[in-house]
Amino acid sequence: MATATVLSRLSLIPNLSSIPKSFSNKRTTPTAVSVRAQASFSDPFVLQLAESLEDSLSPSPSSSSSSSSLPLQRIRDSSAESLLSTPWPSRRDEPFRFTDTSFIRYSQIEPVSTQQRNSEILDNLTETHFPNAVIIDGFVSNLTIGPSDLPDGVYFGSFSGLPDELVNRVSEFIGDFDSGDLFWSINGMGAPDLTVIYVPAGCKVENSIHLRYFSGQTGDRESKRLPVSNPRVFVLVEEGGEVGVVEEFVSKDEQGFYWTNPVLEVVVLKNAKVKHSYLQKESTAAAHIKWTFVRQEAESEYELVEVSTGGRLGRHNVHVQQLGPDTLTELTTFHMCVNEQTLDLHSRIVLDHPRGSSRQLHKCIVAHSSGQAVFDGNVRVNKYAQQTDAGQLTRSLLLKPRATVNIKPNLQIIADDVKCSHGAAISDLEEDQLFYFQARGIDLETARRALISSFGSEVIEKFPNREIRDEARNHVKSLL
Repeated sequence: MATATVLSRLSLIPNLSSIPKSFSNKRTTPTAVSVRAQASFSDPFVLQLAESLEDSLSPSPSSSSSSSSLPLQRIRDSSAESLLSTPWPSRRDEPFRFTDTSFIRYSQIEPVSTQQRNSEILDNLTETHFPNAVIIDGFVSNLTIGPSDLPDGVYFGSFSGLPDELVNRVSEFIGDFDSGDLFWSINGMGAPDLTVIYVPAGCKVENSIHLRYFSGQTGDRESKRLPVSNPRVFVLVEEGGEVGVVEEFVSKDEQGFYWTNPVLEVVVLKNAKVKHSYLQKESTAAAHIKWTFVRQEAESEYELVEVSTGGRLGRHNVHVQQLGPDTLTELTTFHMCVNEQTLDLHSRIVLDHPRGSSRQLHKCIVAHSSGQAVFDGNVRVNKYAQQTDAGQLTRSLLLKPRATVNIKPNLQIIADDVKCSHGAAISDLEEDQLFYFQARGIDLETARRALISSFGSEVIEKFPNREIRDEARNHVKSLL
């Protein structure tokens, strides 16, 4: 039999402080932190990993005192401090209760240290009409921007290439998140570069900006050599600005053995809008652990549409902080397990101000007897977030015996004037729907395929760009 676990919690907490704890004004001085100087540490494996991350970094950017290197060095310093106080997660830790990371832990992890031109990837890229960057092993290897792709004032490229007048402005917001886990800190310490998207006030970018990620170096499952890359992207949209960002993670080898550990930070200022599309198609032997952190100011909008199918282990941590009234957050996600794999979504939305709104729909299909899906969705409505409207729904299909889904919707309400709801549904395909098709001469296999495809199409159709919709739709069909 298939296995389903639903842990639901709805809590009304009348007398807790609503002061947000996800941000800190503390700044670490840009003095290099040597991980070897730490005398006491409880997890030797993480210490060894921290040392290898430090050794993998090019000395030129980290040792430079120029303004273009200070934000990245500040991230590295603070990440090193938190990394050295954080053990490797196990199933005994609540955030990883259903997610086993041991195959990473017992591999020979090798941080990718050098940028290499990978002609096999660059020469076989599919054309896109968007301004786009190809990021290989965390390094921007190809940047394509047409003369009319981006309006004046928009910047897209490496932090080191930022115009002088933007350096201080962008630096104000970089690294303002201190609630990440071990993998967040690994990225912060090991990111070789920082890609920046900047949209000035009142600017509406018509063409979405497309980021295509590849792992150029792959390891070997027999020797357990596991290359890890740490791409990092920062997006800042000023007041009244609008932009679409597409992230696509692609494998050049369907059985490639590697670990991608990316971070995306998004700052959406007052009355600005960001549409975020995320398509994850990693190798079925790879690990993919991603962090997305979003900070929303008053009257802003952030919309995420995600389709994830790849990775032996795929995990997406999404943290959204609403920092002003009349703010809208929408998360629409679809995970599909067709191999022996675990796909995990951990989301947290924190509402701190009046008239905030959040909508979350998560769908998953487990179509393999050794496949597992995990959903842990937390929505917290704090004391001053009155007149909030928050909804959360997760629906799962288990199509094989012993397929597993673990679901934990969590709605925490401290405010007393709200409209909030959450729900979860887990099932196989319904017999009456199959009978409807068969009664009209359609065979059972075709009927099942049509129903499975339509289950995910509700999410796929929300991609704002037709090119990404078509790609996601064709990819899911090929898996079926």
